[in-house]
Amino acid sequence: MHSHTDAPPRATRRTSLILGVLVGIIGVAVAVGAVATWPTNLSTLGSEQSTADDASWATADVVSVDNATGEMTVDVETVDGPVRETVQPSGVPGTLIGAGDSIRVLVLPDGSLVFSDFERTQPMLLLLVIYILVVLLVARWRGAGALLGLGIAFGIVVFYAVPSLLDGNNPVVVGLVTGAGALFALLYIAHGVNARTTTAYLGTIAGLGVIAIIGVWAVAAANIPGVPSEAELTLYYVNGNIELRGLALCGLMLAGLGILNDVTVTQASAAWELRSARPDLSRIQLYKRTMRIGRDHIASTVYTFAFAYVGASLPLIIIVLLYDTSAGTAITSSEVAGEVVRTLVGSIGLVLAVPMTTAIAALVVGRRAVRTEPSARS
Repeated sequence: MHSHTDAPPRATRRTSLILGVLVGIIGVAVAVGAVATWPTNLSTLGSEQSTADDASWATADVVSVDNATGEMTVDVETVDGPVRETVQPSGVPGTLIGAGDSIRVLVLPDGSLVFSDFERTQPMLLLLVIYILVVLLVARWRGAGALLGLGIAFGIVVFYAVPSLLDGNNPVVVGLVTGAGALFALLYIAHGVNARTTTAYLGTIAGLGVIAIIGVWAVAAANIPGVPSEAELTLYYVNGNIELRGLALCGLMLAGLGILNDVTVTQASAAWELRSARPDLSRIQLYKRTMRIGRDHIASTVYTFAFAYVGASLPLIIIVLLYDTSAGTAITSSEVAGEVVRTLVGSIGLVLAVPMTTAIAALVVGRRAVRTEPSARS
């Protein structure tokens, strides 16, 4: 009978060399794009004041709320020590604020207080700590690598992508450089430097390229953002260099990176496991069997995209549907169209990334050695 060794399948040296060359070419392209679009002045970040010169922010604890007027009595720490003041709610119904809540207030030069928002630092920090602990306890070193890669990826967004867009650089180049750089850090730190990780990386880059190509057309054809949102208008007036349509395109390219990465890693891992279990499969057979797994993953991730949008934009959807408009008019309205286009373009890139990653994996993964043992005599 035949029995298999426990050694996992490995790519041949020639294949590994080809993979290294491809990643090197992508790295050079990313470096050239980064140099061409590198922000000229990082001091742009934090340069705009959020308050008047003589105003300041403070945290206040709500003591009581007048149910009739919504006026709040709060304890607030000032430079002269703790004081008790009254605050009028602004933008938030008074019924949503209760005694014991912690809020942020703007202290004006005359000493009066203006409600700004709820103070959420402590609960959000607690959630972050719980998240990190859960990841480390369940995923261990892989989880630690993923968290480190995530930190580097966010650093790329904050210190490169944002100031580069504010400089008015090409959003497609910025999106591709950011995506390729962030994915490189995420994948190789979390999953190690090997042929399987490189397969997932190449498949993700291919999907990102598809999103960029289709996104350029979709954003222009659908006039996204044809009517900018309040946040986009504020950004435009604060910094006139940024092009709102380009901002929408770059956001579209980055929005689906996480799910895209998840799909490609799963496909690469599936191909390696199938090869390990069935080293006798031809590359075509391996591709077909891995695609069976991929089709199930496509089905689940397609509605993941859709429900992620519905959950995040539920209040907006309710407002749109409250008005006497047709479904077609509501979906193509400026408030909804941007998210719909983002979801559709991201889903197209995700779906096409599955067969592309599977094809790369079927070509890359080597056959595991098979050891023949003589059958036992009865």
